[in-house]
Amino acid sequence: MTYNVEPDGSYRKDLPIFGGEAILTQEGKEGPANVSNIKQLAYAGALLAKGKIKHSYPHSWRSKAPVIYRNTPQWFAAIDKDLNDGMDAQGKTIRARALSSIDELVKWTPQTGRNRIHSMVENRPDWVLSRQRAWGVPLTCYVKKGAKHDAPDFLLRDQRVNDRIIAAFEADGADVWYTEGFKERMLDGIANPADYDQIMDVLDVWFDSGSTHAFVLRDRADGAPDGIADLYLEGTDQHRGWFQSSLLQACATKGRAPYRGVLTHGFTLDEKGMKMSKSLGNTIVPAEIIKEYGADILRLWVAQADYTADQRIGKEILKGTADSYRRLRNTMRFLLGSLDGFGDAEKLAPAEMPELEQWVLHRLAQIDAQVREGYDAYDFQGVFQTLFQFATVDLSAYYFDIRKDALYCDAPASLRRRAARTVLDILFHRLTAWLAPILPFTMEDVWLSRFPGEDSSIHLQDFAETPADWLNETLAQKWETVRRARRVVTAALEIKRTDKTIGASLEAAPVVHVEDQATLTALQTSDFEDVCITSALTLTAATAPADAFRLPEIQGLAVVFELAEGEKCGRCWKILPDVGTHFHPGTCARCNEVLG
Repeated sequence: MTYNVEPDGSYRKDLPIFGGEAILTQEGKEGPANVSNIKQLAYAGALLAKGKIKHSYPHSWRSKAPVIYRNTPQWFAAIDKDLNDGMDAQGKTIRARALSSIDELVKWTPQTGRNRIHSMVENRPDWVLSRQRAWGVPLTCYVKKGAKHDAPDFLLRDQRVNDRIIAAFEADGADVWYTEGFKERMLDGIANPADYDQIMDVLDVWFDSGSTHAFVLRDRADGAPDGIADLYLEGTDQHRGWFQSSLLQACATKGRAPYRGVLTHGFTLDEKGMKMSKSLGNTIVPAEIIKEYGADILRLWVAQADYTADQRIGKEILKGTADSYRRLRNTMRFLLGSLDGFGDAEKLAPAEMPELEQWVLHRLAQIDAQVREGYDAYDFQGVFQTLFQFATVDLSAYYFDIRKDALYCDAPASLRRRAARTVLDILFHRLTAWLAPILPFTMEDVWLSRFPGEDSSIHLQDFAETPADWLNETLAQKWETVRRARRVVTAALEIKRTDKTIGASLEAAPVVHVEDQATLTALQTSDFEDVCITSALTLTAATAPADAFRLPEIQGLAVVFELAEGEKCGRCWKILPDVGTHFHPGTCARCNEVLG
């Protein structure tokens, strides 16, 4: 195969008929070669027709000038050549090793990444390693003058020469290749420099990046012992780029992929789904987001997103993210405030705790498994959604709401308050650790607010182990029944709050009609009035009147509203008949006893 076009866009001078004629001029204009070709075809009687068409043709993305394809000699890595190098590998060719690594040794996240890179490697041609650029890492080859490419002595293969080149590069960098007299120094005493040409091509930059597994992991004292990375992560375009160049290079030199896992993500678009562009003025600068919201908001936006696809970002989207952040932060603030002064002497064993606290421990055991599984699978969206729902729905809107009364009004040494604070302490340690990878600054702030000190950091804490006996499915089923019943009561009270009959749920003493005996028993053994945050509550199996409140989706439960009787306790705000009959004026029996 001949190489007919010179770098300046003209035919080489020794070419018959068209030698020296320009196909494209240096200015990007059409040269005379095209017309000459047509004339010669006509002269030879080989021209069927001629005409002009308008079509899209390659242009330089920078200068906008038209370009043509040139046929030039290049260096290739033959990926289907039997290496026969004694490596203990699944396949002897680079392609075979790569395909077996893709299928058997690498975990792809998402799994579609496997299909993408597999088809690319399966169908790709040999890897062209050389580039003709003014910069880059040189190929470091010497070839014999006048020898054919397939001749055994065409490429100088001598380990002594290679060792000299390596030593020179380590001492003075890759640019030493271009210094005067370098070839003579490298071949001195080994081969006649006059017999060899020094290759001035540079390596494909993908070969540079594909080598990172060696100098980042294999050749470093603190690198992985086997030189294999746990994870490579980049955008989806790198199945064609870095992931593949790393794979091919390592399969040639190591016999396998340089990574155990590969994670790919989509790209960031503006709020309308448009690609960000300076010319469109729709770019989002991370530094500006961090300046306005803080770094954790940006990290939380990432955690909320399905990163496996392209994602949108903009001011309105970030407002929603900031709201999620605020709600999580409020959960942590409640924990900090409620745990002030808590110590080991106050802790209770799970068996001594009320059922509601045992239910929270059950939920923690469930979530612990989900969080660990999510992080292991790089499912940050799943981890965030699990923790956000738990913190805002199970805790803030349910458990915290119920236990505020005990935390504020029970005696410090009471079993219920000690149990609640013990559970809050467990919640504190787990939530800060679970959220630390997503919100590192906020969780460090929360941790240091409770445990200040130079050596104190949430990022030095492991995920706490969760006892297996915290799981209690029977208890969970009971409290799911209680929770469903609570929804009916709170919905009935909300109507009365809306029409201004009451201002707070503690002004109510509803009657709850329960058809199912098992449900009635569950509610009778759950301190249901405390669960519903009412001053009093009556449970009955009697048939409910027709005008009783019901929720269509929860059958067998009906609520009749009644106002609580008595006076309002000045301490716990419950309305009870005994308020005002104790030593401390304006208190109920519990508050009077606590006050001493």
